[in-house]
Amino acid sequence: MATIAQPRPRTQPPVAAGRRRPALRHLGPNWYAAVMGTAIIANAGAGLPFHIPGLQVIWALALAMLVVLLVARAGHWLHHRDQARAHLLDPTVAPFYGCLSMAFLAVGIGSLSVGADLIGEAAAVPLAWVLYGVGTLIGLVAAVAVPYLMVARHDVAPDSASPVWLLPVVAPMVSATLGPLLVPHLPAGQAREALLLGSYAMFGMSLLATLVILPVVFSRLIHRGALPLFLTPTLFLVLGPLGQSTTAVNKLADVAPGAIDATYANGMGAFAVLYGVPVMGFALMWLALAAAMAIRAARRGMGFAMTWWAFTFPVGTCVTGAEGLARHTGLHAFDWLAVALYALLVTAWLVAGFHTVRGLVSGKLLAAPVKK
Repeated sequence: MATIAQPRPRTQPPVAAGRRRPALRHLGPNWYAAVMGTAIIANAGAGLPFHIPGLQVIWALALAMLVVLLVARAGHWLHHRDQARAHLLDPTVAPFYGCLSMAFLAVGIGSLSVGADLIGEAAAVPLAWVLYGVGTLIGLVAAVAVPYLMVARHDVAPDSASPVWLLPVVAPMVSATLGPLLVPHLPAGQAREALLLGSYAMFGMSLLATLVILPVVFSRLIHRGALPLFLTPTLFLVLGPLGQSTTAVNKLADVAPGAIDATYANGMGAFAVLYGVPVMGFALMWLALAAAMAIRAARRGMGFAMTWWAFTFPVGTCVTGAEGLARHTGLHAFDWLAVALYALLVTAWLVAGFHTVRGLVSGKLLAAPVKK
């Protein structure tokens, strides 16, 4: 008997782009905060009055996390462009693009402060330049583009102001901190002075933008009450521009004598103390307020979210700010303040890191957000 030919199975249509790599669909730019929080452990630890072993390993971990996240986020944009565009048009997510810039810059700072001991100065300095260039470019774009989107494209509710709005405008302040570390690696003369004053310009840009946003955030707290529980940790983000600006002016004062006229260099040294001390005082007041609000939220059932990484990097900038003031004033009190804040930083990093790893293993952190 003749066999009857069986019809060939039809080729299945390709899987829609939105269904591929489902684990990446909800991977937002807020994940770069984990890189920042890890890098600051190494950066802040390097300036303490005693040696802490293993900082090079922490920096290498931050570098590896940055690389993995860059690849994952590239996959997010490749396979889930609709979600990526939705993030840009979401006023609660778009500000986190400032974290991308600060992740590059935080790892770049560590490249010079601790990474050179691991990979050698010949590799650490070029790496720092690359991270500085990319991070600064992204930060300057985000500092303009995100506020533009908030004005022109976002639907922002009157009572929705939050410290998250600070993220894109703080990024240039981190550039103003890494820039001085690169000044000695430039030829004396015009190049050094240009980078020094360019860093000062980014310091001013970020500081003035912060002074515009911070009153709006505080007004929202006073008139509308506490933030939602999962957003309560973002109150610690206010410490970022305070501690980072104190760190920046002290780093700039460190390198000013070899980069600019002595008259201005002396003025920068005095300004580092006259600016840094009162700002650090305000930072400590805000730290107490934010901690009280966090304790209140914890008692009301605040669960873990990626916003917990706000407990890390901002506190770390206060550590580096206190370290800078200790150098320029000679006061041991600032050394002890830096040590106390560093202990708080490490504790927050361990807690946030543990819950993040557990959430990744269980898949909860990459699941679609629950609609309320």
